Amino acid sequence: MSSPVSLIREPLITGNKTYHQITEDLISPTEKTPPMSWMLGFIVAVTFLAVFVFTVGWTIYHGIGTWNLNRTIGWGWDITNFVWWVGIGHAGTLISAILLIFRQKWRTGVNRAAEAMTIFAVICAGQFPIIHMGRVWLAIFIFPYPNTRGPLWPNFNSPLLWDVFAISTYFTVSLLFWYTGLVPDFATVRDRAKGMRKKVYNFLSFGWTGSAKHWQRWEALSLVLAGLSTPLVLSVHTIVSFDFATSVIPGWHTTIFPPYFVAGAIFSGFAMVLTLMLITRKLLKLEDYITIEHIESMNKVILLTGTIVGVAYLTELFIAWYSGYVYEQFAFFNRALGPYWWSYFGMMFCNVVSPQLFWKKSWRRNIWLTFFLSIVINIGMWFERFVIIATTLARDYLPSSWSYYSPTWVEIGIFLGSLGLFFTCYLIFSRVAPVVAVAEIKSILKASGNQYKGVSHHHDGHQEEVHHDHH
Repeated sequence: MSSPVSLIREPLITGNKTYHQITEDLISPTEKTPPMSWMLGFIVAVTFLAVFVFTVGWTIYHGIGTWNLNRTIGWGWDITNFVWWVGIGHAGTLISAILLIFRQKWRTGVNRAAEAMTIFAVICAGQFPIIHMGRVWLAIFIFPYPNTRGPLWPNFNSPLLWDVFAISTYFTVSLLFWYTGLVPDFATVRDRAKGMRKKVYNFLSFGWTGSAKHWQRWEALSLVLAGLSTPLVLSVHTIVSFDFATSVIPGWHTTIFPPYFVAGAIFSGFAMVLTLMLITRKLLKLEDYITIEHIESMNKVILLTGTIVGVAYLTELFIAWYSGYVYEQFAFFNRALGPYWWSYFGMMFCNVVSPQLFWKKSWRRNIWLTFFLSIVINIGMWFERFVIIATTLARDYLPSSWSYYSPTWVEIGIFLGSLGLFFTCYLIFSRVAPVVAVAEIKSILKASGNQYKGVSHHHDGHQEEVHHDHH
């Protein structure tokens, strides 16, 4: 199927690999003792997770007064982090769903880890609105709540409620899509395992045998879920942008927010996928599966979405000037030249200037530059959310209520702790499941007509091809 994305060259797996070698390379990390690098990473991640638990407990016990929010700035680091994490959660479903529909083979090296990243990022995002309530035990009232006086209906006019439905739907469909892709690989792990481990993976794989009927149903379900996920990718961050765009506050009340938020989400999500995949590629020695071509293809998407975000920033400035509306003009003047000027120029440099380096092919294929820029971009996208929220609220119509916001140690701890939650989940995932989709890698080799050196057999007599020879 032709598409704009198909202009990207489709890389195949490097080296002349047999099915057995592919299985060994991708499944064995789940079977061996974790390397020291994984153990150190896990200890650091769990330490940050402990900080998260402590600071959230501190907030719940002492109240939101432990944050630096005030009557002028009611949203601070909490909602900034919420929007940032939702954005990071976008690339996984985009890589998996949209590129699957367009039959892009280059997605296979990175889609599994990207889908896992989506799940973990949305889990992190979901924490912030609940903590921000102050009384977290009232979170149940987000949903229609039947009681003796009849149902208590929430305010369906509020975009904050639209968030609840959009994000919970997105999380559910992404989780199903991710797990569906894992089922054939869990079966491969099961066939190599023994004892209790074999029983666990047999349960996780739903008794998968690799029959033609199983593959037929698996492919049909994958396409249905991809079709459901595609509009969700566009709708979720659009609805998150409505939290701001449906207000009447200058600097927020703008129609460009939905497409600009979606482009920014894909931009930051792809950057986070690259950060994770480059680390995973090095630690698990997956250079043959996550190739330079994969990295280059993803850098092209980052270049495209980064340029779209840059155009959106300039459009906002132009429309504020062209509107002749002094309050809107002041909002953008204050962003660029007010007390938060450092965050505005940090955002501009990280999100607009730095991705332009990827016009040069050798830089798109440079691993160290890519890794550095992927971190820079996510710092820039965090700045963007902070600029939208803090600078807009800090100076409103009434100069006597102007305020300057800076976070307390509790807010900083919750943010760093959410990173700990994310990386703890990702590191555990990398131990229990293959981080590259084994079945899809083999299907690409099959489709490309590569020659194989033979058929390997499992200890229980199943041929390895039986799980993967489905195209």
